[in-house]
Amino acid sequence: MKILGSLYWTDKAKHRIKNILPQTLFGRALLIIVTPLILMQAISTFVFFDRHWDTMTRRLAHTLAGDIAFIVDSLTPLPRQIDLNQIFLKAEDILHIRLTYSPEEILVKKEPFQQWDRVRKSLQAALKERVRRPFSIDTTKKDRRIEIKVQLPQGLLNVNVHEKRLYSSTPYIFLMWMIGSSLVLFAIAIIFMRNQIRPIRRLAIAARSFGMGRGSSEIKPSGAKEVRQATQAFRQMRERITRQFAQRTEMLAGVSHDLRTPLTRMRLQIEMLERTPETKELQDDIQEMERMIDGYLTFARGEGSEPLSQINLANVIKEIISIERRDGSFISFINKSKEIKSVTSRPQAIKRAITNLVINSKKYADTVKVELEYNSDHAIIIIDDDGPGIKAEHRDDVFKAFFRLDPSRNTDTGGTGLGLTIARDIVQRHGGDLLLSQASLGGLRATITLPL
Repeated sequence: MKILGSLYWTDKAKHRIKNILPQTLFGRALLIIVTPLILMQAISTFVFFDRHWDTMTRRLAHTLAGDIAFIVDSLTPLPRQIDLNQIFLKAEDILHIRLTYSPEEILVKKEPFQQWDRVRKSLQAALKERVRRPFSIDTTKKDRRIEIKVQLPQGLLNVNVHEKRLYSSTPYIFLMWMIGSSLVLFAIAIIFMRNQIRPIRRLAIAARSFGMGRGSSEIKPSGAKEVRQATQAFRQMRERITRQFAQRTEMLAGVSHDLRTPLTRMRLQIEMLERTPETKELQDDIQEMERMIDGYLTFARGEGSEPLSQINLANVIKEIISIERRDGSFISFINKSKEIKSVTSRPQAIKRAITNLVINSKKYADTVKVELEYNSDHAIIIIDDDGPGIKAEHRDDVFKAFFRLDPSRNTDTGGTGLGLTIARDIVQRHGGDLLLSQASLGGLRATITLPL
């Protein structure tokens, strides 16, 4: 159980990581470039601040503490007023330290300030080591100056210095250069990756358009060597598939002509024979062969020569239902989408696919319901009926050519076995899919999904 639990949490963590990571090739490639750059900067910053900056701060603090220690030592014992003023002037001129002396004043212990940064810590440590007298540090001055009070034997020495005595500008210059160079490198990486991804995106668009039966414009190989090879392979594949479709259509047209000629002769010879049950059966066989040939040619030829156009599926479905209601069939239509959307397709082919499904439903059912709805990427057509339906184990078999659930040879009840095959072939040529399932009315549900 513990092993299963750990595997579950491992899979869950992997799933979360996959959701966080970029999904596009551009995003992932950029992440591969940016991640080492960020890690390098983080390590450099840590090493710099932990080593160089900290060392420089301690040195500056010890230098200032040494200057203050020298001044304190010069004021012990306290010199005459003239000498005291001279020391103060030299300290400000040479050491850039402002000094004031308050006789008889005693250092008042205040509440300790919160340690605001490493500079204060370094200065406190240096003053304890070099001055060795009671002191206090006030960093609340608004003019970027620091006030240090040192207790002398006969008064209080006020030391006022600018904070630049304790800070080095090197860290800020370092950070500015590092951030600036990172932004420049990041911009160059984005431009470079966009140029590398653009040929892949064009290839994906061309492959998707060709897979949806919309054709694809001529694409010129560009980009990296591997992308050029993939583009060239796609062009060759597209040419082979187009050529195979054309050869299949031409071959079947010839087969149709060659088969119809002997069938016509057989029909004429049978007409000249005496009317008997045997000749009637032969006529039925010839009619069935002609229907099968017509159906197979329709399936094999497809609707490839029909041009693409924008169609309103709601109007197409209404037209189909109005035709199929003429024999008294009960067929309803529900349009769940309030907005009008167009679908790029071959109108007659889509109309044929939907018609085949509606005819198939009304042949076995009393009630047929057609629904149309849209999502962000697809148009969905649902055809429900209250007929006997199709068992789950046969729902894939019915899409095979000439497969019939009715084993009889009667085409009126069993059909030729190509209706669903042709419908699915047309839908898939448009980049969609046709699925069968259990209907809410109790019969069969056929769901057509077409890309917008």
